[in-house]
Amino acid sequence: MAISLGPEARLEIALDSTLDAPLYRQLFERVRAAILSGQLPAGVRLPSSRALAAELGISRSTVVLAYELLTSEGYLTSQVGHGTRVAGHLAAPPPATPAPGGETATLSSRPNPRLAARLAALEGIPKGLVGGVQAVPPFLGGQPALDLFPYDLWARLLARNARDALAGRSSYQEAAGIRPLREAIAAHIAVSRGVRCAPEQIIVTAGTQGALDLVARVLLDPGDAVWLENPGYFGVFRALALASARLIPVPVDAEGLDVEAGCRLCPDARLVAATPSHQFPTGVTMSLRRRIALLDWARRADAWILEDDYDSEFRFTGRPLEALQGLDRDRRVLYLGSFSKTLFPALRLGYVVAPPELVEPLLTARRAIDAHPPVLEQLALADFIREGHFARHLRRMRQHYQRRRDCLVGELRDRLGSLLELDVPEAGMQLVGWLPPGVDDRRAADLAAQAGLVVLPLSGCALAPLPRGGLVFGFAAFDEATIRRGVQDLAEALRVL
Repeated sequence: MAISLGPEARLEIALDSTLDAPLYRQLFERVRAAILSGQLPAGVRLPSSRALAAELGISRSTVVLAYELLTSEGYLTSQVGHGTRVAGHLAAPPPATPAPGGETATLSSRPNPRLAARLAALEGIPKGLVGGVQAVPPFLGGQPALDLFPYDLWARLLARNARDALAGRSSYQEAAGIRPLREAIAAHIAVSRGVRCAPEQIIVTAGTQGALDLVARVLLDPGDAVWLENPGYFGVFRALALASARLIPVPVDAEGLDVEAGCRLCPDARLVAATPSHQFPTGVTMSLRRRIALLDWARRADAWILEDDYDSEFRFTGRPLEALQGLDRDRRVLYLGSFSKTLFPALRLGYVVAPPELVEPLLTARRAIDAHPPVLEQLALADFIREGHFARHLRRMRQHYQRRRDCLVGELRDRLGSLLELDVPEAGMQLVGWLPPGVDDRRAADLAAQAGLVVLPLSGCALAPLPRGGLVFGFAAFDEATIRRGVQDLAEALRVL
């Protein structure tokens, strides 16, 4: 309905009695929106409550209540003899920005917003998979077998905890995460990974990225030097670049991170981020000699080691190698774990095992960021681990992943053996195929993309040039039939190399 505001001004107001919102609230929101948009300019007089009620066909008390609410929030003023008017102190909205073609630009398309300078540090670093993908294309890395996860069991655990436990934990919880989950994690990693810690040293985070962000806020000042594996995980690159750290790419060879090279490049670095048990993306395991050298350097340099143990539990021969943290006697290692690879990425739960003296500083920062992770998922995960479902799931996935790895290796050797030199991993969810010297791995990845495949160029995981290019193949998320079709399509795509 159009409401007269004078000889020329009219305001369209539509109220609907079938909506959940009461009529006074609908009227309040319509008038407020008109004021904020400039449709009702400052100083304009509104109809009296009696006149507006009659025109809208509602009770006068409804209009009075809406006007009182608008007046109390400063949108309207009311004086005897002067009526009800839009407050005079409200500034007119800025004029709309014309977009190309004469259309008015929306706020989201406003050009050149002023952003924090630290965002520029992310330019040139790969973003990884963009969220919202429904079908995972072969051979995208870092993806677990989502088709094999026990969703029905997980739903039952969520429902049980929502019914029986959530009411008692609906207020704010511990910043470190709920105690039952931290106890379950501590017990699991002590046996499976040789990590020495108490539950009090564990802080539950929003995946590995949440742990990296939290640690960087506490341990790094802008400009602090950080050793990074080259090639390495671009998620680590991005998190530490956003913290305004000075990134020092350190070469990786058959023994893992080259500690001697790191000492030559930057002996006084503040921190090193590494994947000792199963290096990403090459798959190598850091030798005992290098582990001892890295711990010795950290002690001498008063530096910290971030040990990202992202998928080492998927080991196909023998038991998983124990974590670097278990060798640390000087409390220099922060151990990072995640359930994104072992369960499913959307869960967004991980953790950091911190030396005792860092726990409270990390929690102080955590309370200022997001208080604590969502509770229901923590409760369900604690039960999933404690009741043995997690260990059974890992055993099952190892068997599937080994079969899928073997299928991929066989297909690549049959169809692309003359082009790719394979490093067959003993653990994990991806493998590297090395290209001949001089072959551009980015061009190879582009050709694969044209065929609907995603293979990561090894140079896309590097901050400094590599002596040789390669392609990273994820295999965990794809059954054997998909792998065979994918390799066939890839062989056709790469014929022009």
